[in-house]
Amino acid sequence: MEVVGLSRDKIKKISQYKNEDKWILDYRLKSYDLFKNFPMPKFGPEINLNFDDIIYYKADDRDLEIKKDWNQVLKPIQDEFRDLGVIESEAHMDGMGIQYESEVIYHNMLDEIEKKNVIFTSIEDAMKKYPDLVKKYFGKIVSNDDNKFASLNSAVFSGGSFIYIPPNTTLDRPLQSYFRINSRNMGQFERSLIIVDDNSSLHYIEGCTAPTYAESSLHAAVVEIYVGKNSKCRYSTIQNWAVNVYNLVTKRALVDDGGTMEWIDGNIGSNVTMKYPCCVLKGDKSSGTCVTISVATNNQNQDTGAKMIHLGKDTHSNIISKSIARSGGNATYRGKVFIDKDASNSEAVVKCDTLIIDDKSKSDTYPINICYNHDSNIEHEATVSKISEDKLFYMKSRGINEEKAVELIVLGFIEKFREELPVEYAVELNQLIKRNL
Repeated sequence: MEVVGLSRDKIKKISQYKNEDKWILDYRLKSYDLFKNFPMPKFGPEINLNFDDIIYYKADDRDLEIKKDWNQVLKPIQDEFRDLGVIESEAHMDGMGIQYESEVIYHNMLDEIEKKNVIFTSIEDAMKKYPDLVKKYFGKIVSNDDNKFASLNSAVFSGGSFIYIPPNTTLDRPLQSYFRINSRNMGQFERSLIIVDDNSSLHYIEGCTAPTYAESSLHAAVVEIYVGKNSKCRYSTIQNWAVNVYNLVTKRALVDDGGTMEWIDGNIGSNVTMKYPCCVLKGDKSSGTCVTISVATNNQNQDTGAKMIHLGKDTHSNIISKSIARSGGNATYRGKVFIDKDASNSEAVVKCDTLIIDDKSKSDTYPINICYNHDSNIEHEATVSKISEDKLFYMKSRGINEEKAVELIVLGFIEKFREELPVEYAVELNQLIKRNL
């Protein structure tokens, strides 16, 4: 089935096709009404989308049943993911989910992880099998009236991951999801909900790609994460979208007492990216970290950053932003740190570094730092630099050509981000950076 354009009847058609409960349809329709009345964002890069041309849902009837064996997946799709290196990477994970266009088509998890009562499935499957658990958290951290694209996602969401880690549970290896857009004018609206219950930990890895077409595609995802008491969640992603994709994502985590949330967020490709992972440090002694890298090239706009909201006492946050701009690209940092009046003895550190490789590119920084008490502290440091002629001269004098010298300088610049990734992802990032220089 394929749904182009948006209306109440088309949303009902999607919901009926998915055989959803009434509460889900009601949520979708309310979200659609909110979306229609929401203005476009009044900040950031210009968004030139014709919402009537977008494909809001596309799936083969055979994709509605999630496969656990790659041999059950259609051969052409198998070949795509094999070429992307996704199938090979599964050997390093405790579980993997694959979304193709609008539906999750493959999901598998090690038996030993299932024995720990870990739940890792699609959001639709979770709504059918665990409705009470989903209702408790769904739409609570990112509501359907949060922003225009969160409202749109809430109206037409399809696919995405649902993860529940029970109390006192630790996974030795990450869980991974991979999202693939493969059609012209395609919109992908996955909805991910992750719950890491008390005294537990999770590392979740996400990858995204799409082929290049002349027509614009839209990726408008929502990610909600709940981190329980004394728990830890790390969410690592490298999004390598094609230059025709608008990447407009809302990601937010709510962190309880003693909990830790880490966003490791890489953005390469896409026409426009607007993404600002957020930690709401609700609990006392909770902490949040966001390490990001953005590469803007060929007139791309990478408008990225992070938000840290300190509500609990003795909370700590750390934002490290690395941006690279070349060939007319615009790499923008947009972030916010807020320390509430009751969040006493809290600390926040923000470091933003931009490397501009030529005279056609630019970088902007829009920080907001607010502290409402007298015993907390915010540090903000920002640098913008070009590749030093002295460094280039020194490396060329040692027999390194200019192209290789620039590559080495850039890879050194992003070292802080690379060291946070698993080895195989750090290697992939190196290759992506080299192709974009």
